[in-house]
Amino acid sequence: MNQTNQTAKTVYLTTYWIWIALFVIAPLVLVVYYSFFDIDGNLSLENYQTFFTSTYLSMTLSSFWYAFLITFFSLLVGYPTAYLLTKTKHKQLWLLLILLPSWINLLLKAYAFLGIFGTYGITNQFLEAIGIGTKQILFTDFSFVFVSVYIFIPFMILPIYNAIEKLPPSLVYASRDLGASNWTTFRRVIFPLTLDGVKSGIQIVFIPALSLFMITRLIAGNRVITLGTAIEQQFLVTQNWGMGSTIAVFLILAMVLVMVITRDWGAKGAVRR
Repeated sequence: MNQTNQTAKTVYLTTYWIWIALFVIAPLVLVVYYSFFDIDGNLSLENYQTFFTSTYLSMTLSSFWYAFLITFFSLLVGYPTAYLLTKTKHKQLWLLLILLPSWINLLLKAYAFLGIFGTYGITNQFLEAIGIGTKQILFTDFSFVFVSVYIFIPFMILPIYNAIEKLPPSLVYASRDLGASNWTTFRRVIFPLTLDGVKSGIQIVFIPALSLFMITRLIAGNRVITLGTAIEQQFLVTQNWGMGSTIAVFLILAMVLVMVITRDWGAKGAVRR
């Protein structure tokens, strides 16, 4: 019996490591490898020198800024929503309705907002009806952040909802019995104990928000340039795979940095508790 279990364990581990090697390690190695070649195929550090120019550094800061805004507004809306979900009847049904849009293709959702925010869309029709008049909503920072938050907010709500659901109600009751106000109970009990859910939500939203590219074209009209947009342009437009790979390397490093920061932040929060 032990021999059979050991064989099965070996097979599972071997399959797992083959998968990791082929679909995680190998792509990362290829990205790093191509980053050392210029557009003519010559081995060079030119791509890294180019990345540290004002253009790409400004693009990097812009990417972080927009990712921060998207994550901030997702958390601002997502946390109260997740909390209210845990207090309502038929919570599973409401959660399903919130998650349902995430099953729809991203391109379809982006095109839907082209109609909603367009010059003759429902939003401008409403503005005209109340006497404000037609406004340019598409191809603005507002439309980009709004649509991005709409797309990512289910992924912020779900981990926070799970964290609140696991929170022992007795701790909340004890806090109130000891005279703590609702705000104090939230600040000193509920939020610290659900910090792991917040951390997971931030990771799930912030990291992909750094590499958005399709929404920047359709909704922002290329007014917003992110690292994801730059990678797409380098690979598909200029055919400079080396520069595209270099940007991807720094994007990967940025994602790892975010994961390390949020992990340490969560760990410090746990120590304080």
